[in-house]
Amino acid sequence: MKPIAISFNRMELAISIMREVAAWGREQGYRVWPDEWLTPEELITPDARPENFCVGYIDGEAACAFILQWADAVYWPHAPEYEAAYLHKFCVRRKFAGMGMTKLVVDALRVECGRRNVRYIRLDTGLDEKKVRKIYLNAGFKIVDIIDYQNGNSMALYELAL
Repeated sequence: MKPIAISFNRMELAISIMREVAAWGREQGYRVWPDEWLTPEELITPDARPENFCVGYIDGEAACAFILQWADAVYWPHAPEYEAAYLHKFCVRRKFAGMGMTKLVVDALRVECGRRNVRYIRLDTGLDEKKVRKIYLNAGFKIVDIIDYQNGNSMALYELAL
């Protein structure tokens, strides 16, 4: 597989890809983000500005999208800015599924993090998301914390040391 090129500040295209992948997920019966969560109004936060919206390209074709933050006040409130890169809403277009996109993105993020002296890549996902958990564990991430909510749901916090 060819390396992936990450392009920052691609909010409109990134959200379009997120909506495309979420629609496919709903068709398959997966629990995914509803479209009303995938809008600039919902996704832009003090930690996620338009420049944090990324698209990954393979041979010039948009293959995946995600938000890459340098702080995460929600799940990692005590971590200093630029200690880690926080990967959110990572999704892969169907044409590129099953091709090791997680590893390709992690490899590209290692380079980006090296430029900024960032020591970790972190992310969060529902603890009961078994397929997603396997993907991230196989990519080298480790679950470093679990947040249990009163509604019975739990979030797993993942970290990959660089």
